[in-house]
Amino acid sequence: MAAPVGDLLSMLRRLAAEQVEFIVVGGVGAVLQGAPIATFDLDVVHARNPQNVERLAHVLTALGARYRGQGDRVVAPLAAHLAGPGHHLLITTEGPLDLLGALIGGRDHEALAAHTIDFELEPGLVVRVLALEMIIALKEELGGEKDLAVLPVLRRTLAELRKPRTDL
Repeated sequence: MAAPVGDLLSMLRRLAAEQVEFIVVGGVGAVLQGAPIATFDLDVVHARNPQNVERLAHVLTALGARYRGQGDRVVAPLAAHLAGPGHHLLITTEGPLDLLGALIGGRDHEALAAHTIDFELEPGLVVRVLALEMIIALKEELGGEKDLAVLPVLRRTLAELRKPRTDL
């Protein structure tokens, strides 16, 4: 059974504690920047160098990660697979986790790094998040039904973020 969505923060804590290099993308990335949307999984693009993949594999083992959609079969992710550009749609003891080796257009961790912001989730827990402008650009490129449906909300959120603050 999947864990509640609220456990995604715990998953981020674990990844950060093990010094896994990753960028939060997708719905959680947008929510962290103020978008009022619902999301049910954590999407991250991870660095695919051998040291990072080993750290990530260690965290996945601790989280009891396994691939979703396998019926009664329990298929755990292997470090060798995490080093590639593919997508790994997992369920863990703390909720759903989508590991993305690269996004549309082959954009991997290194290519996306210039388009991130550091976001402090709580004291001592800072994660890299894909900037909302880039999340919007990727969703426009993808053009899927769900991507297009959320675009107006993301664009409004970005416009609000760009407004000069008058409460200072």
